[in-house]
Amino acid sequence: MPVSDADMVRAWTHVLTLSKLKPQEVVTVLTSDGTHPQTLRTALIAASNLGARVNRLDLPPVNAEHAHSRDSLAYLGTTPLTGNRAAMAALKESDLVLDLMTLLFSPEQMEILESGTKILLAVEPPEVLVRLLPSLEDKATVGEATALLKAAKEMHVTSRAGTDLRLPIGEFPTVQEYGFVDEPGRWDHWPSGFGFTFPNEGQASGRIVLDKGDILLPMKSYLTSQIEMTVERGYVTAITGGLDADLLNDYMDAFADPEAYAISHIGWGTQKRARWSTLGLYDREQTLGMDARAFAGNFLFSLGPNNEAGGSRTTACHIDIPMRNCTVRLDGREVVREGKLLAGKELA
Repeated sequence: MPVSDADMVRAWTHVLTLSKLKPQEVVTVLTSDGTHPQTLRTALIAASNLGARVNRLDLPPVNAEHAHSRDSLAYLGTTPLTGNRAAMAALKESDLVLDLMTLLFSPEQMEILESGTKILLAVEPPEVLVRLLPSLEDKATVGEATALLKAAKEMHVTSRAGTDLRLPIGEFPTVQEYGFVDEPGRWDHWPSGFGFTFPNEGQASGRIVLDKGDILLPMKSYLTSQIEMTVERGYVTAITGGLDADLLNDYMDAFADPEAYAISHIGWGTQKRARWSTLGLYDREQTLGMDARAFAGNFLFSLGPNNEAGGSRTTACHIDIPMRNCTVRLDGREVVREGKLLAGKELA
């Protein structure tokens, strides 16, 4: 259903207010050919109404010869900012960057954040942005999850389908995604709703069984058959199954990069307004799939880089996999039980 410009301006105003935007601060809206026009024009209006000094920086797309699809996360190589000193200077001099292009996992994003600039990514369709408008309650919920992660030494994930995965943690920081940027140098993604960390380098081990209905991203597809993954010393060493496994293997083989098979971020969704089923209602090019990443009680793990958390591993291949019906334990304590997010007395 279409969203009115008035509703989008109100949504942007809400998010920018949560992000503590002040009058006279500099906001740069980063765009490219794939930027949604309504998201752009309403962002400009909302930021201007709040008294910000607003700029737009439009950059041409890159990596067309490498990408496997139009999804902005299908190839994490160079960005339009690579070697672009003038653009980098403008972004580092901004108080807030509204990323309507997608800079994820790039060294340029890390450099901008280190300067103290805040970056908010917003590339989902307007109706998704409005439906999953972030709140202070979302921040508190994600904060509770990441506090549990920060205190733990091991994550253990199991499922009736056969998953039995052990993930020693503590080497890397925990990350909160709740949909707004309220501290200098913070990055977030509107919409969101999950906490995660990365397993200790080279220590993840066990078996992952992806079941029917689990989701592969950026393929944006629900599995119709099981995929089994063997995990040894932090890497997936075998991917077996039927057609779905063949498709995943072919996609990953194309990158010719062993680092693509490393276990990357691990965590679980906390957003109760996000739906597992939403991906089935969209054309693949319409959405980045944030409902799938954030729906409450999923176990979300990824394959590929860990430089987002300060690690040294980079790769152009990044796979996100939200799984249903898993049980997640931290040092033996259940935080998700068979796909149900636990809270309060249930965590005892």
